[in-house]
Amino acid sequence: MKKWMIYGANGYTGELIAREAVKRGLSPVLAGRNADKIRPLAEELSLAFQAFSLNDHAAKQLKDIDLVLHCAGPFDLTSKPMIQACLQAKAHYLDITGEISVFEYTHSQHAQAVEKDIILCSGVGFDVIPTDCTALKLKEALPDAIELSLGFDSDSGVSPGTFKTMIQGLGSTSMHRKDGVLESVALGSQHRTIDFGRGSRSAMGIPWGDVSTAFYTTGVPTISTWIPMSKPKVQSARLMKVASPLFASDWVKDKLQKQVEKRVKGPNNEFRANTPAYIWGEARNAEGVMKVARIQTANVYDLTVYGSLDIVHRLLSEQIDGGYYTPAGLFGSNLVEKLPGSGAFEIDTFYPR
Repeated sequence: MKKWMIYGANGYTGELIAREAVKRGLSPVLAGRNADKIRPLAEELSLAFQAFSLNDHAAKQLKDIDLVLHCAGPFDLTSKPMIQACLQAKAHYLDITGEISVFEYTHSQHAQAVEKDIILCSGVGFDVIPTDCTALKLKEALPDAIELSLGFDSDSGVSPGTFKTMIQGLGSTSMHRKDGVLESVALGSQHRTIDFGRGSRSAMGIPWGDVSTAFYTTGVPTISTWIPMSKPKVQSARLMKVASPLFASDWVKDKLQKQVEKRVKGPNNEFRANTPAYIWGEARNAEGVMKVARIQTANVYDLTVYGSLDIVHRLLSEQIDGGYYTPAGLFGSNLVEKLPGSGAFEIDTFYPR
């Protein structure tokens, strides 16, 4: 039996994954930085646990581990040392990040992953399985696409970890990919109207992970990412650049992180069951032909549970050449359609007038 680990199992999403894993008859090793926070869950679920920090000795803690599902954010701070530990220990690395910097770093380690014959795949949750699959589905439908737009609409609620990641990004700009190059753009400067799947809504460009991953999945050179945002809020986002030095300060971020720990609990089972997500994508070629894809999925946190466990299971049972992969790059554009709570892709074609 191959052994695998959930690092950050005491977090909101990590615990959801651990509980679902046990329901499926799986036995992950639960791990995190603090034994007092990991032990109660491990004992309740009758699972082994480990407590260790992500330092130069972390690889020693993975000597018998074949795969790590990394759930301890903010990933911009935690992913690099865990990736290095996995490379040293020759253990597959997965995480549930949505952070562009993490995707870019994971991709940069491709040669080392090939040498060690392990898989590195960031974004095996809602960030970015459904949008990555949408990107590949559109590329398959329009092979000569030169521009790709992706986005989602969901009343999903926010977990403590997601909130902390959002705080970590305060004071930053938005981002898109233009002609193959990642570029920063002012937050609120990108706006348009989009029907994500439940009617047309005002939308704003955001620095979502697909501006990194969709490029590696499809090769399409120009990529933007979007969420619904009312016009007044788009205007507010533009004005935030004035206060960005304040929001970017470590002192402010630390204060906000502590408030999250005290006040944010994350959505409950009933709320998640009644708040699906709506995924949208649009591809254009040089002639102006446009393909639009939509799909409805489970709540963002439930999809993260289902998607991460599906990829864990398949990596532990299938032989795949080592290297960096995106989720759709690993298992195809239909990966999201096979997950509980997902519908099927609907694709429309529009021709220039």
